[in-house]
Amino acid sequence: MTVKTAIIFDCEFLCLEGSQLRFWCAAHDPDPVIAQIGAVKLGLEDDFPLLGTHKGYIRPVDRFGRRYALDPFFTKLTGITEEDVETEGRALGEALAEIDRFSSGARLWSWGKDELNMIAISCFVAGIQPSIPATRFDNAVKLLIAAGMPIEDLARTPSNKLADYYGVEHPPLHGHDALDDAVSLAYTLQHLMLTQSCGRTSSSACSLKALARFS
Repeated sequence: MTVKTAIIFDCEFLCLEGSQLRFWCAAHDPDPVIAQIGAVKLGLEDDFPLLGTHKGYIRPVDRFGRRYALDPFFTKLTGITEEDVETEGRALGEALAEIDRFSSGARLWSWGKDELNMIAISCFVAGIQPSIPATRFDNAVKLLIAAGMPIEDLARTPSNKLADYYGVEHPPLHGHDALDDAVSLAYTLQHLMLTQSCGRTSSSACSLKALARFS
């Protein structure tokens, strides 16, 4: 029997100090292509278990196919090193194929729209066709809105702080590690589905059921 699942994912994309404030538009800013993907397979039945994880590194390249060097600020922020990329990095197309296989066709949810960096920008810069269609992705922010999280709290809570916001006990997580950020969001959704009525009844009042309905 096939188990219903949703994929919770996150990605880390290149930056320098201040890139976000500049919208990556300064002459010296790298294109915001991805260097790491992290994903969690979240079961949508019974106790909503975390069924598996995936982490992949990508060799980030510029528009001419040259490998970007990682800025020290980016390495300090994410923990991703040149050695990680050199020894474990994949070409973008291979990395996307890996996450697609991991997903087994389930919908992919991120805190925001990480697919715009993972697919739209990264594939454009690499000169390859997107391998996962836009219809496979959705924004988990809408699930937290449906669960009643205040808009002002949504605006100031990054994915790596969500589990703490809801008081969910968890092992230590490193912010801006793609897998750990995805785990934080997955723990949060699991907690909400276990503690809110939508996890145990057919009530349509809680649209966290959108995970099951759309995945």
